[in-house]
Amino acid sequence: MLDATTKRRIDTCRDILVGKVPDPKSQVEQITIALIYKFMDDMDAEAEELGGARSFFAGNYAKYGWTKLMASNLGGFDVLALYSEAIGKMNENPGIPALFRDIFKNAYLPYRDPETLRSFLKEIDGFSYDHSERLGDAFEYLLSVLGSQGDAGQFRTPRHIIDFMVEVVDPKKNESVLDPACGTAGFLISAWKHILKQNTKERPGDQLTPDERANLAANIHGYDISPDMVRLSLVNMYLHGFTDPHIVEYDTLTSEERWNETADVILANPPFMSPKGGVKPPHKRFSVQSKRSEVLFLDYFLDHLSSNGKAAIIVPEGIHFVEQAGHVQLRRKLLEDGFLLADITLPHGVFKPYASVKTHILIVDRKLARQTDSVLFVEIENDGFTQTDTREPISGSQIGEAADLISQFRQSIIDNHEWKSGESIVRAYAVIKSDLLLGRATHILGRWHDLPNRVIHRSDVPLMRIGDICEIRDGLSPNMATPPGDFALVVPAEEKKTSDHWDFDGRTICIPLVSSSGHGKADIKRLHFHEGKFALATTMCALFVNDEEVVNPRYLHLFLSAASNELLVPLMCGATNVTMSSDQLRDVLVPIPSRSMQDEVVESHIIGTKASEMILAAKALRSATGNHAIRQIADQLTHDLESLIATVEGLATVEDFLPNGVSVDAVGLGATSG
Repeated sequence: MLDATTKRRIDTCRDILVGKVPDPKSQVEQITIALIYKFMDDMDAEAEELGGARSFFAGNYAKYGWTKLMASNLGGFDVLALYSEAIGKMNENPGIPALFRDIFKNAYLPYRDPETLRSFLKEIDGFSYDHSERLGDAFEYLLSVLGSQGDAGQFRTPRHIIDFMVEVVDPKKNESVLDPACGTAGFLISAWKHILKQNTKERPGDQLTPDERANLAANIHGYDISPDMVRLSLVNMYLHGFTDPHIVEYDTLTSEERWNETADVILANPPFMSPKGGVKPPHKRFSVQSKRSEVLFLDYFLDHLSSNGKAAIIVPEGIHFVEQAGHVQLRRKLLEDGFLLADITLPHGVFKPYASVKTHILIVDRKLARQTDSVLFVEIENDGFTQTDTREPISGSQIGEAADLISQFRQSIIDNHEWKSGESIVRAYAVIKSDLLLGRATHILGRWHDLPNRVIHRSDVPLMRIGDICEIRDGLSPNMATPPGDFALVVPAEEKKTSDHWDFDGRTICIPLVSSSGHGKADIKRLHFHEGKFALATTMCALFVNDEEVVNPRYLHLFLSAASNELLVPLMCGATNVTMSSDQLRDVLVPIPSRSMQDEVVESHIIGTKASEMILAAKALRSATGNHAIRQIADQLTHDLESLIATVEGLATVEDFLPNGVSVDAVGLGATSG
């Protein structure tokens, strides 16, 4: 647990540096180098106390010792010169381990202000190396400032998501663990802690033999393309008890020196961004041909698992639906070759404030996935934090429940019995692999297959496909470039625009095809109902009922507006630009009661909403006037309107046909355009 004093020291170090070193990554590097410098001196001092000799600051390097650096009689510029020379030469020091030489590789001081350096070193002097977990926690806190996007599209994975993924994969003491895009080694350290916890009676890992502990440390490996990330990983692992961490600088996508190495467990959040022109590996060893980095990374992970290997991998949602040949080939590989066990949808704000991107966790299990004909899909809506930029802690996290569901699914395969989600607070469902393979472009968006389960099933109310009861037309008029005129231009916004022409004529339900929120979040704010001639924005489509004697268009508008979060929003997909196709609406099921009951629903809604609006207006009028006669009229009007509302209380409402837990108030039906 990070203590307040250590946290304050780290924050103070950053505050001191920020004027001269504004980049957070450079701040972390400077603090890292200074900490290791200080810790080497601490270890030398400890060796002397135990009767040994100094080894880190000995011979020609004795002049760089920490005590000499902190001597009160040394002038500011002398300290600057000594420290700058020391960190520049330390990677040549024969008295320090190769690990430390790697840490000091290419180290330099990026500023020349002696007062800043003195203040900084004075704060670093408050740290001491004591072999405790506290230093590891402190360094992880320091690394948390690296959440922002790197050049290759990498984002720091939140700690609770890392720990969740490790818990789900459940690495064992005899298994090798690899992160081929390891960043600061968060996954590797979490796996180490997890295995120690599984082998603990009183102290962490006390049930492991010395040989088992040594083998465990030797079995944990990481690669990263960035030498800066490698340096930070080495320090992070060293401070967590790894005396010889196995982190190497390696380009997973273009190098092949380690191609024949495999692992029992792979944990990763690889970079999503592809360079201009795409990735162009100099070899032909990938089984899936693509220039997209996320496709090649995932293919690499699958090909480098052992025969019974397991993996948890964060991927952008594009992996699930993009129709390029490489994406489709990869999805077929996941399903047909027995890799994909489960898919977990994460909330869109997991990587805020640095990115709002829709992501999933793929759970791979080569042994169990070959024994089942289904894939488990789990949708996490609450990860314990708000979906805002501040990411404040909130109650109701579904992380633990999601882990339990996956564990139960695994056990059902082992026991050879059917899995059932039960009364879980988390939406979870299994989809047959053959259904996924037969779907559009072999997409693996489970929610598209689950849509029939998101409408009510009543024996007295038939379910009908939108494609069977409506003609679906795409908008023809650009939202921003259509000249104004005498006709309505229906756009996703609440207020319609005008157009100099009309595209369609009739009573119709207008549905946005592009998320109203953007930035990775699927959302539909409103559906419009329109009558007469109108133009329609190209970002929308219109539903025209085929037979109005069977379906009341206003009923269809009310139902789809109320159920949009359950039936329409799940159709949207995209990592950043979230959209859907009008063709997808054809298979959406809608409960269609008798025409007379549909009319009841429309009547009760119109009377209820309009009368309620008039009551508010009457009450506002009464409050705004002192005229007795006007107040009497307002009171009488309120009484009559309340009586009118009472007359429709027994009529059917749209709520009678909504899925459990969905209410009219929750979707703001009164705000939709009519």
